[in-house]
Amino acid sequence: MCPHSARVSARSTGPRCEECARLDRAHSVAADTLADDPRPYRVYLAWFGPGMTKVGITGARRGPARLLEQGAVCFSWLGTGPLMAARRTEELLRAALRVPDRIPYAAKRAARAALPATGEERAAEIAALHERALALTGWPESLDPEPFRPVDHVEAFALARAPAPAGVVGELVAGGAVSGELVAAAGPDLHLATDRGVLVLDTRLLPGWELLPAVGRRVEVPVRALKERATAQDGLF
Repeated sequence: MCPHSARVSARSTGPRCEECARLDRAHSVAADTLADDPRPYRVYLAWFGPGMTKVGITGARRGPARLLEQGAVCFSWLGTGPLMAARRTEELLRAALRVPDRIPYAAKRAARAALPATGEERAAEIAALHERALALTGWPESLDPEPFRPVDHVEAFALARAPAPAGVVGELVAGGAVSGELVAAAGPDLHLATDRGVLVLDTRLLPGWELLPAVGRRVEVPVRALKERATAQDGLF
């Protein structure tokens, strides 16, 4: 039982209340509380759609699992080294090339609705960014650069054959139901063919709810439209 007996929001993408989630995050790599971790880490560039590229790090032993979990449409490794060297490289790209380390899932979903047709087109942006990144000065000496080798996940996610989503499940409610045919899956998102078209269900909403066999394509929960993609902004001034 949560010590605060706090209610978890229906729109929460985690199984904990906000306070418990903060405590859990305190032991994560992202919170920089494992500075003495001796294991190797890899820096990557991930692409989610036109104009939507991020930099990140993951444990080398995990391979591409982190990229699949995030729903990266295409990615390439950038370098391998100790955790703090990987983190400094991540910060270098953010500062010098203005590459973000986070992209909201709502933006990723909107971008997946209209992806370029070929793998070469999907890899073009991270190819150019990879070249610019390797040319930067200030790389940590303990981080070994890696050549550009794009990995495309469109087939793994089954996005090429799936219809574009018509909306997103906003939240799960008591007495409600969502059922349909799975046509694609990218990261935590399931693309379900329902009686209201293809809807995206974020599986991070599922903790605490029952998963039962279902017949038909029912949707008895709130649904909202896909978020419109924001236009790129060059600067504030």
